[in-house]
Amino acid sequence: MKELTSIKTVRLNTEKDALIILDQTRLPGNEVYLTLHTKEEIGEAIIHLKVRGAPAIGITGAYGLYICARRIQATGFDAFYEEFTEIKNYLLHTRPTAVNLGSALRKMDHVVLSNREEPVEEIKGLLYEEAEAIHAEDVLACHKIGEYGLTLLTPGMGILTHCNAGHLAVSEYGTALAPVYLGTEKGYNFHVFADETRPLLQGARLTAYELQRAGVDVTLICDSVAATVMQKGLVQAVLVGCDRVASNGDVANKVGTSALAVLANYYNIPFYVLGPSSTMDRQCPDGSAIIIEERKPEEVTELWYKERMAPKEVKVFNPAFDITPHSLITAIITNQGIHYPPYQFVAD
Repeated sequence: MKELTSIKTVRLNTEKDALIILDQTRLPGNEVYLTLHTKEEIGEAIIHLKVRGAPAIGITGAYGLYICARRIQATGFDAFYEEFTEIKNYLLHTRPTAVNLGSALRKMDHVVLSNREEPVEEIKGLLYEEAEAIHAEDVLACHKIGEYGLTLLTPGMGILTHCNAGHLAVSEYGTALAPVYLGTEKGYNFHVFADETRPLLQGARLTAYELQRAGVDVTLICDSVAATVMQKGLVQAVLVGCDRVASNGDVANKVGTSALAVLANYYNIPFYVLGPSSTMDRQCPDGSAIIIEERKPEEVTELWYKERMAPKEVKVFNPAFDITPHSLITAIITNQGIHYPPYQFVAD
């Protein structure tokens, strides 16, 4: 299998004064890396999905906050923290649904506040160390998710996945695709069906791209074909990622996930949600409390077409995510283990 970790989705440059990301809006045709210096550049990259996937967004937020903070000229703590907070809040509001961004930024904020007696330059160094730790934690989490997830799969399985929860969405391996890559390394010979994932086609552009690049047997399907491949007995497990998990096990993930869960339940196919423990929002009681991002109508009406394909001024409802009820989820797999119903992710 080709080594996918040669693709570094998010990293700092050598001088540690800029963020380098793989522009995922240019895939699969071109592997283009962008160098970002300002909060506006970083925010635009997050909003426009040049970097995407909850863990990758969290890493981007941490590194981005660090490189912006190191440019703050203030030498006194109060003035430094005022500018730091403005940058943090700017990044925090770029995408509201994925919990990892907020979690990473809160960790960075904690570093600053818990070291307020230290010189500002010392605090900047500690911010770098925390951002690196957040990145390293994600690498380890993805490997553990893969190990736990693989225990639920058998060689030769047909696997259906939605959106992109592979290497491009994290630091290494992925979340939903982590057991696929680990199993491929062990000779499991999985066959993966990748939903195209309308309207932004993350499955077609990203999942199919990275699986094919890694030598995994993958077939791209329209979202509406999922029921057909299940009905034909071609799928033995559904693996999806998650952007936020409520304390009762309800899951926010890319829109269309909930429909797959209903189909899997009907055809008696295990439906597994995979993600790092950082995606668990233990303060969130259930899915109804999760804010769902709504995106521009142009993504539905004209983004992928030479000419607009919908009537002008037609109303468009374009949520980025939906909520899958916990009752439809067979298990939630994290780096801390496999969780089965009833789900009770309570605050520490």
